[in-house]
Amino acid sequence: MKIKKTISTVIVLGLIAAAIVIYLRKEGEQPVSYRTAAITRGDLLVSISATGTVEPEEVIDVGAQVAGQILKFGIDKNGKSVDYGSVVEAGTVLAQIDDSLYAADAASAAAQVQQSRAALQNAIANMGQLNAKLYQARQDWERAQKIGPSEALAQSSYDAYKAAYDAAAGNVAVGQAAIMQARAAVAQSEAALKRARRNLEYCTITSPVKGVIIDRRVNIGQTVVSSLSAPSLFLIAKDLKRMQVWVAVNEADIGKIYPGQPVSFTVDAFPGETFRGEVGKVRLNASMTQNVVTYTVEVITDNSSGRLLPYLTANVQFEMNHLHNVLLAPNAALRWTPAEAQISPEFRSVRSEALKEKAVSAPESQQGRAVSDKKSPENRASGQKARKKGALWIRQGNFVAPIAVTTGPTDGILTEVQGDNLKEGMEVVLGQQTAEAAPTGSTNPFLPQMGKGRKGGHG
Repeated sequence: MKIKKTISTVIVLGLIAAAIVIYLRKEGEQPVSYRTAAITRGDLLVSISATGTVEPEEVIDVGAQVAGQILKFGIDKNGKSVDYGSVVEAGTVLAQIDDSLYAADAASAAAQVQQSRAALQNAIANMGQLNAKLYQARQDWERAQKIGPSEALAQSSYDAYKAAYDAAAGNVAVGQAAIMQARAAVAQSEAALKRARRNLEYCTITSPVKGVIIDRRVNIGQTVVSSLSAPSLFLIAKDLKRMQVWVAVNEADIGKIYPGQPVSFTVDAFPGETFRGEVGKVRLNASMTQNVVTYTVEVITDNSSGRLLPYLTANVQFEMNHLHNVLLAPNAALRWTPAEAQISPEFRSVRSEALKEKAVSAPESQQGRAVSDKKSPENRASGQKARKKGALWIRQGNFVAPIAVTTGPTDGILTEVQGDNLKEGMEVVLGQQTAEAAPTGSTNPFLPQMGKGRKGGHG
């Protein structure tokens, strides 16, 4: 009897232990649910994102070539004093610099010209007297030569006539040099007068082109000083109907940019509005900031509406590829790979073979893509790449099953996909998520349960 009782006790304890193990195993197993998303149909834009600044297409920096105090501003096209945003015509007076000193210099230079011209006239008149004296001395010398030294003409007189002729000839040469010197003095004084008048004209600052003043850098009463470089007074945009966006593009993406490439951009000043443009040129003078090399790309855009203002910050999208009415799958669905136990049994061998094939052929496929890109720079620039094989997963009961697809371009969130069994609206798995944790508190069946007492209340 005692042996039977011991055996019965052992059996009971074993059953209890087995029940506890089975219960704990079920408690430890968390049900798995999947996050899914639908396959959609729509347009896909593959682009390169960058940031730039809206700039006027042509800007003229108007400076001062003389020093002086700003006395007043000119009048713009609307009859108002020249200021920010003023519309001006070519030749419009922008500002007036105090010209009193330059006017005095011009008057002094003009007087010097008159004096030099008078000196020239005097030299010419003297030349006439010298020529007359030369004529008289030549006649006397010729008569003396006919008579010669004799009783009729003393030797001293003969020598005097010869010396007088030589002196008269030398004086004529001196007179001719004086005339040349006087003429040079006239030219020099006229050049000084021209310079003085030009400096006087520089006191009146005029607009060299028709445009809009986007910056006024001086005030009335301010003194400008012109030294090695002309001080900047006004910044004029020649035509604000055509603007440019200067975009800094990373060196990794610059090979995909080409002239004529379509571009879209937005500015914070007009949220929700998209502007269009195209690449004009890629500047070759790269800049380096913190070891990052960037190139400036000029994007041309039409601003006939006048809404774009200079120096707005633009968020630019360089359009590489634009697909219309294609099936789109989330990138997360293409990246997710289930565990072997989650795959429907009939597809597990397919998954193993696909993984082996992918591991073996990866270097060859990468080499093939590199060669393809090298042979087709146009495709690389436009964002067109070779299609790749991939798989999406759909729920099949408690498991998931694969759908073979080929992938195309991506915008970083969605990817264009093609497949025989793909349909719009099909739910594909993005990943798995664990069900909500069990309620807090003990769930051991062998311990008293809170809230599970007798129904009759307090006895």
